[in-house]
Amino acid sequence: MYSPDEPSPGPPLSRASLVIGLYGAMALVALLISSGRGDPNLFVVGTPGATLLIASPLAGFLLGLAVVALTRMATRRFAWARDLHASFHDLLGPLSGQEIVILAVASSIGEELLFRGALMPWLGVWPQALIFALLHVGPGKRFLPWTASAFILGLVFGVLAEETQNLGGPIAAHFAINYVNLRYIVRDRAPG
Repeated sequence: MYSPDEPSPGPPLSRASLVIGLYGAMALVALLISSGRGDPNLFVVGTPGATLLIASPLAGFLLGLAVVALTRMATRRFAWARDLHASFHDLLGPLSGQEIVILAVASSIGEELLFRGALMPWLGVWPQALIFALLHVGPGKRFLPWTASAFILGLVFGVLAEETQNLGGPIAAHFAINYVNLRYIVRDRAPG
């Protein structure tokens, strides 16, 4: 029971605060791992030229849009993709436009710093992709396609980071995929 002499409990943390905390913690772990290796610059993977620093985010964004197009095609053609879409719709519940932006920005930066920025130079492309996929294991067998796609995208993002020597492309691709797909998932329960 509440007593007037006790301070009232603060409001519960918002979803946005939890998301920023989670992905901020990922970025901090990435910085600690990278610093422990003696290379705290997480964004640069090698020695990129100025052209790559500009072209990398554009290439990543276009890659992200291509993945979104494949996602739409899968939801129209395959029952497993429609079931996965509906499961995410139910799991996420309503999200505001601001929450979608925060989730897309925080997840793309936090995960890319950790997996491609910190773990990939240490462990390699394949192991970081496997760990990335394991982070994307959902509650039930119906989420296995999401886990498999996370593994494939972990490999693709890793190769993109290696080829462009920076994380601009993977961050842009990750953001595009999450932002566009989250808007689609929360808007429509059953894709058509």
